[in-house]
Amino acid sequence: MAEVTVVIPNYNGLRFLTECIGSLNRQTFHDFEVIVVDNGSSDESVSWLTREAAHVKIIRFRENLGFSRAVNAGIQAAHSPLVILLNNDTQAEPEFVARLYAAACRHPRAFALGARMMRYYDRTIIDDAGDMYNALGWAYARGKGKTAERYLKECQVFAACAGAAIYRRELFEKTGYFDDEHFAYLEDIDIGWRARLYGYENWYVPDAVVYHIGSGTSGSRYNQFKTRYSSRNNVYMVYKNMPALQILMNLPFLAAGFGIKLLYFSAKGLGREYAAGIWNGIQLCHPERKVPWGTAGPGRYARIQVELLKNLILYFFVAIMFHLL
Repeated sequence: MAEVTVVIPNYNGLRFLTECIGSLNRQTFHDFEVIVVDNGSSDESVSWLTREAAHVKIIRFRENLGFSRAVNAGIQAAHSPLVILLNNDTQAEPEFVARLYAAACRHPRAFALGARMMRYYDRTIIDDAGDMYNALGWAYARGKGKTAERYLKECQVFAACAGAAIYRRELFEKTGYFDDEHFAYLEDIDIGWRARLYGYENWYVPDAVVYHIGSGTSGSRYNQFKTRYSSRNNVYMVYKNMPALQILMNLPFLAAGFGIKLLYFSAKGLGREYAAGIWNGIQLCHPERKVPWGTAGPGRYARIQVELLKNLILYFFVAIMFHLL
């Protein structure tokens, strides 16, 4: 049995697979297998994999069931104790798997450990150095758009970006898997948050490096689908992971945060989609979907609340300093 399984979700990603699979073939760590979960691609992805990458196991869906369903299928098909999720539009450095594996061994309480994701077309610039979330209900990639020098220290983060991260497979049985309702967007923040409620940690591993093209599947940074699903999933995620009292405490912040985003997307001609997503998210809020209060208890909720407020302060501090420098 391999020590690690790399799971790659794919939807019409033929143009990326050659480089992504090729970079995995050059890894210095060899005790791993690769599973590609194809989400009903209409290009020649599956044919290419069958012909050119015979060592890769393929799970094939007839239609696009979303990121969450795809990676869940890959995780459940794996037998290794550790699973790496890797976007198809990435190129991994040769030490990528080895360094994620070593970090997982160093941090036995870690649920997920994310790699340093760099921009593919400008390899001096960070794409993601850990996922963060603040009291305004804003999720953001730590370090995005900045040079790497400030993000070379291993540290705990709110959640690991599922575009390039290693997970302990057995812990999914305790925390639950990626929520299929998310389909795509914020599913990694959601599961990272949930893992925190269960008492586990999420880490950023800067010496594990991948280069990320970004929006390889959705096709653009802002579009109707992404805008709607992002606001929808955000409302749903807050409801699931916050008890009623915490929601009430954060309501002024959340109202301000969602209001600012509504204005922002309205200026881009996407306000209607953002508002529709909020309404769709409210419709998903059913009591049986909440993380049970007894899972975490007051102490963990309090620590996360402090972190949400701290992240809010740091977000604006970093934004101001970045523009001043």
